[in-house]
Amino acid sequence: MARRLFLERRTYRHNRLQDAARLLPVLGAVLLFGPVFIRSEAEQTAAAGLDAWLVYFFAVWAGLIGGTYLINRALMRDIPEEEIAPRPSAAAPER
Repeated sequence: MARRLFLERRTYRHNRLQDAARLLPVLGAVLLFGPVFIRSEAEQTAAAGLDAWLVYFFAVWAGLIGGTYLINRALMRDIPEEEIAPRPSAAAPER
């Protein structure tokens, strides 16, 4: 039973960043739709306070975009350059 107990720091960090990228849509759904279910009946019928809700939704939306950008940048930093470079297609004839 030769099982590795510990991963290298770089591999562990990369796996946790991938986990964060997978959970970001779930966090976004909770932040965007959670307050809709929490609001009381009186608040749902009144139009007062709509501007605060719009600011909240815009802030969550912008935060999700910023979080996605930061996670993507961190994940791209971990990938070696030879994997990022475009590979020639099989359809292109060689000379």
